[in-house]
Amino acid sequence: MPSRAWPWLWMLLAPAVMAESLRIGFGTHKPPYVFENESRGLEYDIVAAAVSAAGYELDARYAPMERLHLAIVRGELDGIATTNAFSGVRAYYSQPYIHCQNVALALSSRGYRITGIADLGHYSISAFQRARHLLGPEFQAMAEANPRYREEALQINRNRLLYSGRVEVAVGDPRILRYFNREVADQVDTTQPVTQYLLFPPTAYSVGFRLKEQAERFDRGLALIRASGQYLQIEQRYADY
Repeated sequence: MPSRAWPWLWMLLAPAVMAESLRIGFGTHKPPYVFENESRGLEYDIVAAAVSAAGYELDARYAPMERLHLAIVRGELDGIATTNAFSGVRAYYSQPYIHCQNVALALSSRGYRITGIADLGHYSISAFQRARHLLGPEFQAMAEANPRYREEALQINRNRLLYSGRVEVAVGDPRILRYFNREVADQVDTTQPVTQYLLFPPTAYSVGFRLKEQAERFDRGLALIRASGQYLQIEQRYADY
């Protein structure tokens, strides 16, 4: 190859070689959204695609949500997923990249009448970490006033607690709860009917970034994968969960 071709080859390869790495924190194992250490999941794939479209290289880290929020404050991460402006953490929040429909669930045999968030204050509750912030001010007020409210670092624990009767109500995404049923079926009776209480509007989740430029570039990447149809393809990949 003539030597004068090398500068042009370098220019073509430079973006791939010099792509800036982004340390993004994801919560621990919560299929179908995040399959921990498998580099896949509905949420993981969306974030990874937007990061790539923004010209970054994804460096995924996994930890419980409380630890992730501390890590970004300390500068140990560039961003954290599954958060929003209600989190209480100062960060630059991206546009929402996913909406999840969280619900309250109880064993149907208990016959509870739950018509609003305030009613949850009468029951023992297991929710996911940071739910008290992410599900809005009314839920936060209930959680802080309820001595029987708890949050789980490992989301599979909610299935064990709910079906064993150790808590009266579980709060979370029903897709995650359904997935974990298969993993706890030898420990608790997951065939028990469950009633869902639709108390919450869809929860919009963003990535919280340390730097404004990172959030802005992520937003551009997110817009690109929506426009190209890649976002829809990722959704379809996990439609059976």
